[in-house]
Amino acid sequence: MKNRLFYGVFLFVLLTSFVSGHISPPEKKKEIKSGSTQKLDAIFKKSIADFNVPGMAVAIVKDGKTILSKGYGVKHAVTKEKVDDHTQFAIASNTKAFTSAALAMLVDAGKIKWTDKVRDYLPYFKLYSPYVTDEITIADLLCHRSGLATFSGDLIWYGSEHSREEVVKRARYLVPTMGFRDGYGYSNIMFLAAGEIVSKVSGMSWDNFVKQKIFVPLGMTNTNTSIRDFRSDANLATPHNEVGGVNKPIDWVNWDNIGPAGSINSCVADMSWWLELQLGKGTLDEQVFWNEQRSYEMWENMTPKPVSKWQRDHQPSRHFNGYGLGWELMEYGGYKIVSHGGGYDGMISKTVLVPELNLGFVILTNNISNLPSCLTYEILDEYLGVKQQNDWLQTFLTYKKEDALAEKRKLVDDEANRVKNTKPSLALDEYCGTYHCQMYGDVVVTKESSDHLKIDFKPTALFKGTL
Repeated sequence: MKNRLFYGVFLFVLLTSFVSGHISPPEKKKEIKSGSTQKLDAIFKKSIADFNVPGMAVAIVKDGKTILSKGYGVKHAVTKEKVDDHTQFAIASNTKAFTSAALAMLVDAGKIKWTDKVRDYLPYFKLYSPYVTDEITIADLLCHRSGLATFSGDLIWYGSEHSREEVVKRARYLVPTMGFRDGYGYSNIMFLAAGEIVSKVSGMSWDNFVKQKIFVPLGMTNTNTSIRDFRSDANLATPHNEVGGVNKPIDWVNWDNIGPAGSINSCVADMSWWLELQLGKGTLDEQVFWNEQRSYEMWENMTPKPVSKWQRDHQPSRHFNGYGLGWELMEYGGYKIVSHGGGYDGMISKTVLVPELNLGFVILTNNISNLPSCLTYEILDEYLGVKQQNDWLQTFLTYKKEDALAEKRKLVDDEANRVKNTKPSLALDEYCGTYHCQMYGDVVVTKESSDHLKIDFKPTALFKGTL
């Protein structure tokens, strides 16, 4: 009788502890199948040729160990130098998770709360409405629910001479496309504002904070926040654009003024440490970077996103999409997937975590293609044991070919629909002058020759051309 009473009380305490959150249920464990890494390695080698990607690097970590860290292809389509796992690429918007982590450290230090109002730290911060300006919080900045459209205002910062503070100030002129906290609108400028809070509270620049608090302790010696920090002997991938099926090397573009949203450059050898820190929920080798609770907060679904028809048709185990604090979220194969993508001029990247399996991987590439997305599902299917209903390589290759054909058709259609033999309504001189936009700045039109005008977007050296 006493034993029955004891076990009854024990079971009651155990069950109520699960409900109250005092005891966490055991995480699901799954052993990696024999040959998984070798199988994927072969896929990686083949895929860069199939997708016409010059170079790629991949790292996979599992249970605190790096089980793959390797380069594929070349850094430069002309020189043919080989990619290795220390080759630097732009990680672009994968930077956002670093900014969230920096803020998590400040939460732990008691210097901020996720629910603090942005205006308490950045008095110059203003948006389209006095109410939104006063009410928007740090968490709102990090989960894309400001009411602004996706990529709204990117013209303000891209390639421009505007400082970080000036970019944030000019966001006041952006027009919302939905109600505040009513939906998802991906905003680089809101993440920039979050990085400015890091600077304000810590007393050091965002760049120095992530370097001193994350890069250096993790041993990420081949990682920086600006292309200005590239060494002369850097092991560096070159960005490429595919033109007519040929990879054309292009210049790196300076993203310093949007830094906290996308300026980090790294390699998969360094990023594997970042993956292990994330999977360790803020702790690595007994060094605590942030409290475990902060990880759960960053991985919480703050802004729901719809599951698209394509996702329902091709990924029947994908039951939700959302965005946390600096991380994209979804369910796939019965597991919560925490991930992010990054798109830079001539480079695409992807970072993926499966916390329940202590699994993570990063993919870095040096042209614009959907290969990182394709390989994400190849890796997930392999390690999660998802019964593959799609030939992902073939599926994404089909999309690539269809996109190329659609682009060609559009060029043909545009030319066919162009009204020929027209002339300007006014004399060319009458179009010349300075055109001003309070959000962006000045655009100057001048006469280049007797029959051509030249346009010059003054804040952005990249934007000049003949009309």
